[in-house]
Amino acid sequence: MARPIPLEIPPRDPHRELRARLENAPLEHAEALLSLYDLVQDMHDRGILDILRGGLGASDKIIETAVEAAKTPDTIRGIRNLIYWRRILGSIEPEWFRSLFQAIPEGISQATAERDRPTGLFKLLWRMRSKESLRGLAAAVDFLESFGRHLPSAENPSKAD
Repeated sequence: MARPIPLEIPPRDPHRELRARLENAPLEHAEALLSLYDLVQDMHDRGILDILRGGLGASDKIIETAVEAAKTPDTIRGIRNLIYWRRILGSIEPEWFRSLFQAIPEGISQATAERDRPTGLFKLLWRMRSKESLRGLAAAVDFLESFGRHLPSAENPSKAD
């Protein structure tokens, strides 16, 4: 009759497994460890490690100072305004900004190039007849109209949206 094969599983020693992995790590990750040593040496040479050590030592004071600064009404308004501007800028197509930012240096160079010659009223009116000028004026008027519509009035000062 067949005899069962005895199964003896040695007890698992997690410390020994970790020790074995740690001993093999320098061989398996030699290139990464050398890069890490180079990085740490560069940080030490530039004084970054000293700055980090000082920051850790003074972390409570830094946090306390930051919290005190953040509690002022000006800071709270500034943070709210930044959040609001993020929402506004996120709703504008990048192509519109590209057009605007291309027009700024072009307009400044034209204005500074013609500084020596006086600009007459009739010349300005003549230039305003161009298709581009009329489109720009229409955009400016549309913006001013919308801006005026959203300004809080004396009767309703809470109307900000």
